[in-house]
Amino acid sequence: MPGAGALVKGAVLEPRTFSVTRADLVRYAGASGDFNPIHWSERVATSVGLPGVIAHGMFTMALAARAVADWTDGAEVVELGCKFTQPVVVPDDEDGVEVVVGASVKEVDDGLVTLALEVTCGGTKVLGMPRAVVRA
Repeated sequence: MPGAGALVKGAVLEPRTFSVTRADLVRYAGASGDFNPIHWSERVATSVGLPGVIAHGMFTMALAARAVADWTDGAEVVELGCKFTQPVVVPDDEDGVEVVVGASVKEVDDGLVTLALEVTCGGTKVLGMPRAVVRA
């Protein structure tokens, strides 16, 4: 885990930024078995009212989990949850889009640390009420 003072109630953790490209979506589809065409076909995504190809919700949540693992040196995650509130639209270019994961320590109690997460893309929150609980 980070230094002893890093996970104290009220601490704000250094945000993590992740780049997401269409190639990442293809790899995630293969690993997860989720080949829904809204995650790779512009034509299908826009035909169902989406602004374009979107990242898998669970992929976005996995980025939040990756940030939690970074902040806690891989501590045991005992709870991870969120609501999928806004899509992460991934352009068809080499750069993709950036997802930023921030956090603050909401509670430290009985060996458990509760993190309130903020997951954004282009300044818009894409996950609602994301939080993680890790064993300290």
